[in-house]
Amino acid sequence: MILLAAGAPLALLLGVLLPHLWFVGLVWVPLALTLIGLDALFTSSAPDFNLQFPGSVEVGAPLVVEIDVDRSGSVRPALEFAIATGPRLIPRADDRVRLGPDEASALLAFTAIRRGTDGLRQLWLRWTGPLGLVWRQRVETITRNVVITPDIRPVRNAAAMLLRDAQIGEMARVDRGEGSEFDALAEWQSGMERRAIDWNHSARHLKLLARENRIERNNQIVFAIDAGRAMCEPVAGLPRIDRAITAALLAAYSALKLGDRVGLFGFDSKPRIASGTVSGTRAFPLMQRLAGELDYSTAETNFTLALATLAGDLTRRSLVVVFTEFTDQAGAELMIRAAANLMKRHLVLFVVLEDAELEVIAAAEPRAIDDVSRACAAAAMLRERRIVVSRLRHLGIHVLEAAHDAVGPALVRQYLDFKRRNLL
Repeated sequence: MILLAAGAPLALLLGVLLPHLWFVGLVWVPLALTLIGLDALFTSSAPDFNLQFPGSVEVGAPLVVEIDVDRSGSVRPALEFAIATGPRLIPRADDRVRLGPDEASALLAFTAIRRGTDGLRQLWLRWTGPLGLVWRQRVETITRNVVITPDIRPVRNAAAMLLRDAQIGEMARVDRGEGSEFDALAEWQSGMERRAIDWNHSARHLKLLARENRIERNNQIVFAIDAGRAMCEPVAGLPRIDRAITAALLAAYSALKLGDRVGLFGFDSKPRIASGTVSGTRAFPLMQRLAGELDYSTAETNFTLALATLAGDLTRRSLVVVFTEFTDQAGAELMIRAAANLMKRHLVLFVVLEDAELEVIAAAEPRAIDDVSRACAAAAMLRERRIVVSRLRHLGIHVLEAAHDAVGPALVRQYLDFKRRNLL
């Protein structure tokens, strides 16, 4: 079309300057059509190619698709590939890639934004003829699926470092001397607490002996993850619930590694997942699989039913870590009442993600009347959030607020601090 349109002004100019040669302009149309036909006739067939990509990817991680093209033929046209995916995969940059005549492979990257099963749906391949006047296109349906699992990259990267620091430094010191289980008797030395002196054994041996204790093993930690509507809102491109699952799995692996028992509890309008408690690092794949089954929900969270059910399932004192988000005062009031009943027997920790977007809106310099309205609304929401956090802490409930990319390590440090202080 561009080629045919380009001849129109030339024909018009020829008719104006040389009116007796006006018929020469008519030759342009059949000439252009002939060139297009020859280009289509001599266009080479599509080369063979192969797609390589993993069968599973973690949410938030890149899915890299490698395209290998067979360039063994004598004709090597420039190629353009495009791939269509499902709603859980989005392109990181462009959803198409171009290969020059001498290039045999290319990479396309997508980001997994939600857990579940998705995949590549269709592939488009197109290339031009030797004159570059026509495009040929080939469409293929791709039937391979991709399983999007919870993100355990922090478990592989950060858990080893956190536990190494704990075992070499703080936890080695805490393991003996500050726990609740008796470990050994040692001669009392200056600097030891006087309440650690065992007077009966000291009288028997005619010297001061102190009791050395160790951290109690086999504690019970339950990660309760809110899967309601508010937790499905995105934070930095991923739903809050996926951020919570990643942090919970990191802390769960750390607890299993240190000999404690771990359980997973998921809920929205009603309880969805209750794993019971497991021990040992071999149970971590089970925790990962159950966390992956916790689906996204549009229902409002029923804290009263969920936390009452959880309290009824727990037969011993436990650390209950609740991942949630505060949205309105009415829902927060019910949550506070349910949490107050839960903390009568258990140690309760609420984990919430910092809302950086609200803070930016509230602190932004207003340039229009709409900016003032948005800033006032954001400031009111932040104020209500701080009120809820203050009320929880006033009741004796621990609250951990952290950024989405730091909540996992912060939770592990809080868990180690509870062990150090013998609160579990």
